[in-house]
Amino acid sequence: MEVSRSHSEALRREPSCTGLVARGSSDYPGALMTTDAHATPTADTQQPLYDVSIPTPTHAERARTMVAQLPTGTLCTVAMEPAGYPYGSFVTVAFEGGHPVFLISELAEHTKNLRADARASLLMTQVREGDPLANSRVTLVGDCTPVANPEAARAAFLERHPNAGYYADFKDFHFWRLEVAAIRYIGGYGRMSWVDVADWVAAEPDPVAPFAEGIIAHMNEDHADALPLYGRAFSRATALTTVTMTGIDRYGFEMSAVTPDGPRPIRVAFTEPISTSKEARTALVAMLQEARAKLSGN
Repeated sequence: MEVSRSHSEALRREPSCTGLVARGSSDYPGALMTTDAHATPTADTQQPLYDVSIPTPTHAERARTMVAQLPTGTLCTVAMEPAGYPYGSFVTVAFEGGHPVFLISELAEHTKNLRADARASLLMTQVREGDPLANSRVTLVGDCTPVANPEAARAAFLERHPNAGYYADFKDFHFWRLEVAAIRYIGGYGRMSWVDVADWVAAEPDPVAPFAEGIIAHMNEDHADALPLYGRAFSRATALTTVTMTGIDRYGFEMSAVTPDGPRPIRVAFTEPISTSKEARTALVAMLQEARAKLSGN
């Protein structure tokens, strides 16, 4: 997918903010922000408050992380009736090696459509409170065909949807697989790209994702006083009134800071990737101690 590669290469050449020292190592996956675009600062454009070259999940990693948490999606097929129109169906889905697998009935309209034309897409969307367009979504495009040897597909699907076991052996139900040929990722406003298929298949869901919401809630409710310290110590932000943690992943965490210029995003990288809630706590405590020492001049 040449569009994806050229887009990524252009972003690799994009200059990062100056005057900041990036925290973390650059020798592990996700170390470069290869797909998050930042406009070149002008007299009328605010510079980012953090070094945009710090370790950050790639769009492939973000997308794989999102779909790993979602059990359903919208399967779009080419309708037989009315002929040629896009036809969207609500389906349950699992993943086998980065490719969606379905357990669908021959009685379903989307199955009839696929029998006539294998071209399909799957839309999966994040559902959170607030502005729905600020939520992430992924569209996977490719040919969807019956699985000839369904053992692996069956295992993946029933692990994700154990209740499907009671109808998995019905004669009219079969396992189908969408062979991903193109991926469009939108992570909210200003964060979007075509993801290279090889990057998509190679990416792994973020190990922090299953407990990220708990960490975010805990930090915002019980340690809100620490968040401005992170911002002042590890970014160019100085005048911060209110800071809220908005995300955390294996490479670092993100905050929204209220500044005299309005709400601004801040990202802070861990010194090394984490994978458990215990490691997240250890890293955050160590960084708070570092922030206090830095701000006190010690």
